[in-house]
Amino acid sequence: MPAANGRLIGLAPLSLLSVSPPDLVQHAAAAGFDFVGVRVRPVTAAEKPYDMQPGSPLLAETLARMAETGVGVKDIEFLLLDGTDQRDAWLRMFEAGQALGAESLTVACGDPDLSRARDTLAQMAEDGRAFGISPALEPISYQTVASIPMADEFAVHAGCDILVDTLHVGRFGGTAEELSAAACRAPLVQLCDAPAERPASREGLVEESRSARLVPGEGGLELTGVLDALESGLAQTPRAGTQLPVSLEVPNDAAVERLGAQGWADQLKSAALVLLGERAMR
Repeated sequence: MPAANGRLIGLAPLSLLSVSPPDLVQHAAAAGFDFVGVRVRPVTAAEKPYDMQPGSPLLAETLARMAETGVGVKDIEFLLLDGTDQRDAWLRMFEAGQALGAESLTVACGDPDLSRARDTLAQMAEDGRAFGISPALEPISYQTVASIPMADEFAVHAGCDILVDTLHVGRFGGTAEELSAAACRAPLVQLCDAPAERPASREGLVEESRSARLVPGEGGLELTGVLDALESGLAQTPRAGTQLPVSLEVPNDAAVERLGAQGWADQLKSAALVLLGERAMR
């Protein structure tokens, strides 16, 4: 069920990474989420791969759960541009995403050759148009593209989107002005919280990002400020009045072990409603 102002609220796969896509849809539906993201390609060797290609049993099961519950798929993930030829990988991801009805594919940039990375993203964006899916470049605090302005410059060059994540905005120090300027290219915003103090090392940033985020409202990040800045920017575009969808990306291994998958999904949805409700009442 959307928030009171009609905003769609989703559950990101990283919040329940050990859960298969059809089960993620089921947990999201039970918690009252409107959509999910689906990880159609593993990012690390430790992740369990899920075959979501057209014709696979797992895709068929996921689509059946979506039809039963009304939970949709907005985004798929995740590809790190590393300077190698990854075109076959992203084409397969686009195929899976199209079958799921996704609108965006999350990418990040770890390629130190920025000129090559821009051209790679532009090729990816061109390929995505045939599938109705746009790459969404996420600036990540410990990767090569690690700021809103740099991600926005890449997106303008490639003709694609950017993905705003409240954790990374807090960690690389994104400003309201930067967010507002890039708002027209944001298909959604990923929402989580974290301690106000930034981890001291790259390793600490990676660990926090992948397994130790906090429920919105339980940390020190400026969450409402990020939403305010994005929607201020949207007010100056043809999308004026749009409420950006939010996706709860809150991986926390200890919390999932303590509460179970459904308990964690329930807590994230409740926290999102509280945060968005309080913001609407200001």
